[in-house]
Amino acid sequence: MDDERLIVVRTFLNRMEAELARSALEASAIEAVVAVDDAGGTEPGLWVATGVRLLVRAEDVERAEDVLGLGCD
Repeated sequence: MDDERLIVVRTFLNRMEAELARSALEASAIEAVVAVDDAGGTEPGLWVATGVRLLVRAEDVERAEDVLGLGCD
Protein backbone atom coordinates (compact mmCIF):
# COMPACT_ATOMS: atom_id res chain seq x y z
CA MET A 1 0.00 0.00 0.00
CA ASP A 2 3.05 2.26 -0.17
CA ASP A 3 2.34 4.07 -3.44
CA GLU A 4 -1.42 4.17 -3.18
CA ARG A 5 -3.66 6.94 -1.92
CA LEU A 6 -5.05 6.15 1.52
CA ILE A 7 -8.32 7.55 2.86
CA VAL A 8 -9.48 7.74 6.48
CA VAL A 9 -12.70 5.72 6.72
CA ARG A 10 -13.15 6.15 10.45
CA THR A 11 -11.52 7.74 13.49
CA PHE A 12 -11.67 5.93 16.82
CA LEU A 13 -11.25 7.00 20.43
CA ASN A 14 -8.87 4.13 21.19
CA ARG A 15 -6.48 1.82 19.40
CA MET A 16 -8.26 -1.40 20.41
CA GLU A 17 -11.45 -0.41 18.56
CA ALA A 18 -9.42 0.61 15.52
CA GLU A 19 -7.57 -2.72 15.50
CA LEU A 20 -10.85 -4.65 15.76
CA ALA A 21 -12.23 -2.72 12.79
CA ARG A 22 -9.00 -3.34 10.85
CA SER A 23 -9.38 -7.06 11.53
CA ALA A 24 -12.97 -6.99 10.25
CA LEU A 25 -11.84 -5.26 7.05
CA GLU A 26 -8.97 -7.67 6.49
CA ALA A 27 -11.36 -10.61 7.03
CA SER A 28 -13.28 -9.13 4.08
CA ALA A 29 -10.08 -8.94 1.98
CA ILE A 30 -9.70 -5.17 2.43
CA GLU A 31 -6.21 -4.05 3.39
CA ALA A 32 -6.27 -1.45 6.16
CA VAL A 33 -3.81 0.53 8.23
CA VAL A 34 -4.21 1.90 11.75
CA ALA A 35 -2.50 5.28 12.12
CA VAL A 36 -1.95 6.89 15.49
CA ASP A 37 0.19 9.87 16.43
CA ASP A 38 1.83 8.73 19.65
CA ALA A 39 5.44 9.74 18.91
CA GLY A 40 6.44 6.17 18.22
CA GLY A 41 4.91 4.96 21.47
CA THR A 42 6.83 7.41 23.65
CA GLU A 43 3.81 9.69 24.17
CA PRO A 44 0.81 7.34 24.41
CA GLY A 45 -1.63 10.15 25.29
CA LEU A 46 -0.72 12.30 22.30
CA TRP A 47 -3.28 10.58 20.05
CA VAL A 48 -6.14 12.06 22.10
CA ALA A 49 -5.96 15.24 20.00
CA THR A 50 -6.19 13.46 16.63
CA GLY A 51 -7.80 10.11 17.42
CA VAL A 52 -6.82 6.75 16.01
CA ARG A 53 -7.36 6.67 12.26
CA LEU A 54 -8.29 3.67 10.12
CA LEU A 55 -7.17 4.05 6.50
CA VAL A 56 -7.88 2.06 3.34
CA ARG A 57 -7.10 2.47 -0.35
CA ALA A 58 -9.30 5.00 -2.12
CA GLU A 59 -10.76 2.23 -4.27
CA ASP A 60 -11.81 0.26 -1.16
CA VAL A 61 -13.60 3.07 0.71
CA GLU A 62 -17.15 2.09 -0.27
CA ARG A 63 -16.65 -1.60 0.57
CA ALA A 64 -14.93 -0.68 3.85
CA GLU A 65 -17.82 1.58 4.85
CA ASP A 66 -20.25 -1.26 4.12
CA VAL A 67 -18.23 -3.72 6.24
CA LEU A 68 -18.03 -1.21 9.10
CA GLY A 69 -21.73 -0.37 8.82
CA LEU A 70 -21.08 3.20 7.72
CA GLY A 71 -22.45 3.03 4.18
CA CYS A 72 -25.48 5.02 3.11
CA ASP A 73 -28.61 2.95 2.58
